[in-house]
Amino acid sequence: MKHSAASRLQQLLLSRRGFLAASSVLASLPSLNWRGAQAADRTVKLPAYPFQLSVASGDPVPDGVVLWTRLAVDPLNGGGMSGEDVQVQWEVAHDEKFAGIVQRGVETARSEWAHSIHVEVSGLEPDRVYFYRFIAGGEVSPVGRTRTAPNANVMRDRVRFAFASCQHFETGYYTPYEHMLKDDLDLVIHLGDYIYEGKAVSGKNAEGKPRRHIGGEIMSLEDYRNRHALYKTDPHLQAVHAAFPWLVTWDDHEFDNNYADGISEKLDADPQEFLLRRANSYKAYYEHMPLRRKQTPQGAHLELYRNVGYGRLVNFNVLDTRQYRTDQPCGDKSGPPCEGVYDPEATLLGMTQESWLQDQLIGSNARWNVLAQQVMVGRVDYGPGDEQRFSVDQWGGYDVARRRLLQFLDDRMVSNPIVITGDIHSNWVNNLRVDFDDLDGKTVATEFVGTSISSGGDGVQERKETPRILSENEFVKFFNAERGYVRCEVNQDRWVSDYRTVEYVSRPGADCVTRASFVVENGVPGAELS
Repeated sequence: MKHSAASRLQQLLLSRRGFLAASSVLASLPSLNWRGAQAADRTVKLPAYPFQLSVASGDPVPDGVVLWTRLAVDPLNGGGMSGEDVQVQWEVAHDEKFAGIVQRGVETARSEWAHSIHVEVSGLEPDRVYFYRFIAGGEVSPVGRTRTAPNANVMRDRVRFAFASCQHFETGYYTPYEHMLKDDLDLVIHLGDYIYEGKAVSGKNAEGKPRRHIGGEIMSLEDYRNRHALYKTDPHLQAVHAAFPWLVTWDDHEFDNNYADGISEKLDADPQEFLLRRANSYKAYYEHMPLRRKQTPQGAHLELYRNVGYGRLVNFNVLDTRQYRTDQPCGDKSGPPCEGVYDPEATLLGMTQESWLQDQLIGSNARWNVLAQQVMVGRVDYGPGDEQRFSVDQWGGYDVARRRLLQFLDDRMVSNPIVITGDIHSNWVNNLRVDFDDLDGKTVATEFVGTSISSGGDGVQERKETPRILSENEFVKFFNAERGYVRCEVNQDRWVSDYRTVEYVSRPGADCVTRASFVVENGVPGAELS
């Protein structure tokens, strides 16, 4: 996206006053078919502006994309809409002034789905920028910008995207998104912890926290809806959603910390109540994300793993390492590996998803094959000296499954496997091997781990343990604990990951720098500092 277009989008989205001004401007455009818009919702009278949560697009394919919005006149209190369904008009155009509308239609915003809209537009041209908007109750949404994917047989010159994760509302401002908006991206990938489920901080715990949750730990469907709405009021998050198509997946905090399938980290949790809560969280997640109808939740189940191709250059396999995993071993405590780490039945993906992933990788003709997932694959030993300490919530706690995945990549000679990861609130670059104890073992894949947008609050370039971790885990090529995101540029010959970081998120206004850049050459697994 060009900087001028990004600036216009940011100005459009920064305040509700901007929303209303944009609506007034768009209403005056001659291309807008107000007769059609009024026919879609002529009986609806809304007490306030309904597009306060803005717009988003996602999961692009060569002939289309998903367009999303949610009508909410009082977004932090259940949405404030009546129990009636509302007809919403949508429009797609070649230009942001909508002089050349190429498609329009009407979609029903249903009360049972929080008046959210998921329009699966088809019939568009491949690899082209489009603009879109919604109309309801005589009001016009902010304008969104999106882009379709290239045709499956096209080798694109380059793909440029960013990935991010972990955006705790209370611990910092979303300054990294402010800078991401200025990048010329084809898409954005979010790897989980889009919201956090915890209660509002109070007392001494609230000291230094720039923002607050509302209410207690979220449990009900309305709780989850209100929490998603709170996060979506952030103007920088809204702006990046409106500027680029997104691919989204979740980690744990969209539901409950460190859950494993139907198992809570709390030993006294009632299994039936836990699954009911999971159903609430999954439904609210779908209602607030630009996902396809295939991802519509069925109770406490939602099939989120999927494949999104970008021609013959990049193939994105979006994974879910929470819904199907077996329980964390060793009591979910970091330390030396216990017997459960080597359980051959233990799994992070579940066998159905793992088999699906293998099929996707075998059938891929892409130059670069991406695994977009949540928890670190590199088996980092955090213990000093001979003391071993591993995180069992990561792939290191599922040793047989981890080895099986990496061995598969090697045996099947998967073209340029790249793992992108979130979760850990720090930046890492890992050259992955099947056996991390074999110091002479070959590298079979590359892992880029991105830090948090805001979770953890202000970060640091180097922790006191950084030199030791780097020296005792020689496959780790970079470790940094600032906030930020990772920007990737991929062409036929090389992959470049730029680690974009900000000094602070406890207050607005931090500058963003490229702290380090790493390169993977085509056909040569492993990253090198650029």
